Amino acid sequence: MAQISFGTDGWRAIIAEDYTFANVERVSLATAQWLKRSHDAPSVVLGYDTRFMGAEFALRSARALASAGVRVVLSDSHVTTPAVSWAVAEGGHQAGVVITASHNPPAYNGFKLKAHYGGPAPPEAIAEVEGELTRLDDGFVCRPSDELEREGLIQYIGLRADYVDLLRRRVDIEAIRGAQLRVAFDAMYGAGQGIVTELLGRARVVELRHDLNPGMYGHAPEPIERNLEELGRVVPEQDLAAGLATDGDADRIGLYDEQGRFVDSHKVLALLVKYLHRERGLRGEIVKTFSTTDMLDRMGEAYGLPVLTTPIGFKHIAPRMVEGDVLVGGEESGGIAVKGHIPERDGLYIGLTALEMIVKRERPLSGLVRELQDEFGPLFQSRTDLRTTEEKKRAFLNRLAAGVAEIGGRAVEYTENTDGTKLRVAGGWVMFRASGTEPVLRVYSEATTKADADALVRDGVSLVDG
Repeated sequence: MAQISFGTDGWRAIIAEDYTFANVERVSLATAQWLKRSHDAPSVVLGYDTRFMGAEFALRSARALASAGVRVVLSDSHVTTPAVSWAVAEGGHQAGVVITASHNPPAYNGFKLKAHYGGPAPPEAIAEVEGELTRLDDGFVCRPSDELEREGLIQYIGLRADYVDLLRRRVDIEAIRGAQLRVAFDAMYGAGQGIVTELLGRARVVELRHDLNPGMYGHAPEPIERNLEELGRVVPEQDLAAGLATDGDADRIGLYDEQGRFVDSHKVLALLVKYLHRERGLRGEIVKTFSTTDMLDRMGEAYGLPVLTTPIGFKHIAPRMVEGDVLVGGEESGGIAVKGHIPERDGLYIGLTALEMIVKRERPLSGLVRELQDEFGPLFQSRTDLRTTEEKKRAFLNRLAAGVAEIGGRAVEYTENTDGTKLRVAGGWVMFRASGTEPVLRVYSEATTKADADALVRDGVSLVDG
């Protein structure tokens, strides 16, 4: 059996290599054992996205959980990860499971574990599940699903419809409809498809990549600029107010303004802080991951809001949202949560809130971004992902750990190592971090011009290659 370990956000592997029915069963059984150690009659909510054989893998997971004595509430169709997270907390369940590889390439599938509070399971819970994997009994056999359903150990739920109703209650949909905004929504073949249209009406939504296509034409469903060229073109061509995109399980957001310019997650986070604090009068902590913009620090200082920087991964943000008073929590990769919703990334909720912001502020999205840059900037970001081998990745990280005096001719003023390595230079920074889910080394930067941000990334790549 392959070794199973959880990365930044769950266990992920290539389908038919390490991601097999047998291994899904093993992870599910380990999850059941973990739950049963602290609960007499645990229950979980289980969902899946649109990836290859998602429904079949989900049923095998449900059978393993139920056969081990955990009651399973199983979605009757593909569903977003935030829907599962919400259902866990709303229904008083002990955990949630989502069969998804999120934004990974289509050859992957995965297993996300959600905590009782409706957000990612914390690192200590993941460690316990991994410990249970080492103690599994090889003689375990899943019972037939029809038996488990008759005994009530597997029950089906219309979770997608429940989630759409939740969005209708949490966002001022009537204000958006009343303003007659027309938008484009790129579902990237993922679980979010159809939901924006259902909420705003078919006449108001241009749908992109809304068919069930587990091959995704070979593209990773990650809502970043290089993957959303069609969305950026359609918005200005059809005179739309904005373009939204979500990843495979719809917990990440990508956004375009009315001019067809990409609005990255750094700016989306900052827009939300300003909207929620200045327009709605809300307060709370700003929680950001290590690769996220310094603009949030400037806003925190201006608004008198505390700012906390965490390691990469929303699993570090969610517990803070549960335990403290957080206004906005988010990460550079498009995962954002806000006060008044769930302690979980939710791409559709954030995208719809951005539309609400446009309507309530009575300004186009480009104007809202320009306000931010005038008040707290200018700051621009860049990023590239380098595919490499584990050996080369380790060798470079060892070189970084030994210390770097300059990069691209710029003196390194100081180094931060919260999660990865961030080299601070005059007017900006460049950061290196190994992916937790893929054989990838990520290079990030921030500077006062886009040209400088791009140059810092190029210099970072040269440092890796050198």
